[in-house]
Amino acid sequence: MRDFEDPGRWDAAARHYATTAHPFTALYAEAALKRVPLGPADRVLDVAAGTGALALAAARTGAQVLAIDFSPGMVARIAEAGLPNVEARVMDGQALGLPDGSVDGGFDAVFSIFGVIMFPDWRRGLAEMARVTRPGGYGVVATWQRGGAATFLLLSEVRRRLFPGIEGMAMPDGVIGLSDPEAFADALVEAGYRDPRIEVVTYDYALEVAALADPEALFGMSPDWARLTEVQRAAVIGEIRRMAEGRPVRPVPSTALIGVARR
Repeated sequence: MRDFEDPGRWDAAARHYATTAHPFTALYAEAALKRVPLGPADRVLDVAAGTGALALAAARTGAQVLAIDFSPGMVARIAEAGLPNVEARVMDGQALGLPDGSVDGGFDAVFSIFGVIMFPDWRRGLAEMARVTRPGGYGVVATWQRGGAATFLLLSEVRRRLFPGIEGMAMPDGVIGLSDPEAFADALVEAGYRDPRIEVVTYDYALEVAALADPEALFGMSPDWARLTEVQRAAVIGEIRRMAEGRPVRPVPSTALIGVARR
């Protein structure tokens, strides 16, 4: 089992994730929401919700939101928000314990923001999303390009520059399989959606240089970091400080693909 397939790993990371990754992924969640009309009468499902960047933003439209994740720690963070129109449950996105979508039932919009791409069987995850979407409803998926994003992307770039002999982490199969827009569109159709649109969205991850004082909080989830010795880690931190050129924030441009399709 790879680290990102282990719910215990995500449980342990939930607190750091909520303060480091969540504010950044929320930018892409908001971008995804802008592409789908939602209102108080709509039902939304957030698959592999993490700490709820999409779920909590969707709740502000008045929609009824169900957020699911296989990590109890992540689900607990969503529940802590205490929003009356958000329900959070532990559930496997590859086998949703939910009925099929129909004219009389199902979800008006099903989202997965950098979630289904981590699944061992990401195609099954997409098919499950489509299965529970009502006819005419929307499926929305966000994926990173092959290089990843934010601290993962920065660490990978610095590691290759300083230590080219150290093998980098393998990207999740879903990221590789959906990195090409045409392949992404085909995968959505194969899953059971139609009329896919794939858009490129880029935001800067604002790395606060002061946060380098606690590198585990920034890089601890990355296998690239785990492969480095203490001396090598110190060299990485020194290089990132040098790259910041005295500025308090080092931007890391990070590109995602957002796919929107109809059921």
